[in-house]
Amino acid sequence: MVEQTFNALMLREEDRKTRAAVETLSFDALPAEDTLVKIDYSTINYKDALAVTGTGKVVKAWPLVPGIDFAGTVVETTNPQLNAGQKVVLTGWGVGEKHWGGYSQYQRVRGDWLVPLPDGLGTREAMMVGTAGLTAMLCVSALESAGVTPQSGPVLVTGATGGVGSIAVAILKHLGYTVSALTHNPEKHDYVRGLGASEIVDGPQWAESPRALEGQRWAAAIDTVGSKVLARVLAEMNYGGVVAACGLAGGADLPTTVMPFILRCVNLIGVDSVMLPLKNRIAAWQRIVTDLPVSVLDAITAKTVRLTEVPSAAADLLAGKVRGRLLVDVN
Repeated sequence: MVEQTFNALMLREEDRKTRAAVETLSFDALPAEDTLVKIDYSTINYKDALAVTGTGKVVKAWPLVPGIDFAGTVVETTNPQLNAGQKVVLTGWGVGEKHWGGYSQYQRVRGDWLVPLPDGLGTREAMMVGTAGLTAMLCVSALESAGVTPQSGPVLVTGATGGVGSIAVAILKHLGYTVSALTHNPEKHDYVRGLGASEIVDGPQWAESPRALEGQRWAAAIDTVGSKVLARVLAEMNYGGVVAACGLAGGADLPTTVMPFILRCVNLIGVDSVMLPLKNRIAAWQRIVTDLPVSVLDAITAKTVRLTEVPSAAADLLAGKVRGRLLVDVN
């Protein structure tokens, strides 16, 4: 190994406040795990933004290198399933929360957490997809497993200009679904239409608690928001409709009733990408190669930032100033 030191964005707790700064580290500072990866790219997800800004209680161990996902090349490993020189992607497993993560030029992690990059996907493209894209793919798969087809009717995607929502719209459109997109920002309507949304949904009612049952509108939905938005989605589902819920950007509460479930037979499916078994991750990444058009990745990726720019970009994401994905070039 030529390098003696490398750069990483480090979070430290000072006077109960989070301080984020790029630091120069030596390799013996890294965790004692079995695989060393030279990182090419990471991303800024909603959870990353909470961690870096100290807004949410995401960080479980101090000090911490944040970044819940990354893609790069295996430098050395004792894991029998991996080889030096192999391109890999990591998402979840508590990385960037309680284990050191992707905002670093190098990282040591458990080899069992790494997914070999499928053919047709480079490290940059993998992080244009990232945790958000993996979660979107899992949500689409959950709807399909519950019997939803393009012929079932319109599918609503909430938080449609965010990372998960944007990629969910693109995948659903590619698979032939009629997609409706919920977004409160008129400036982003053309963006989601460009990804494949045939209808833009908005209105003051989405900030209010719905009645137990509203008019039936959707065959299925992917919800990234939670709280009153998810409650309204459930109240507006068609009989036998399916909702895949994966986020809480609007809140962790769910002010609903049992009515959608017992009177309209609505199915609510929870989707998690953090502790997903490896075989399911591999299958999802394989589907991403075929079901997410590469041509939309540039449209979904808002911009690429350096390690030093991550804190300000994270604040912009939380303030709703970012559409799509934020790519981090750690080098």
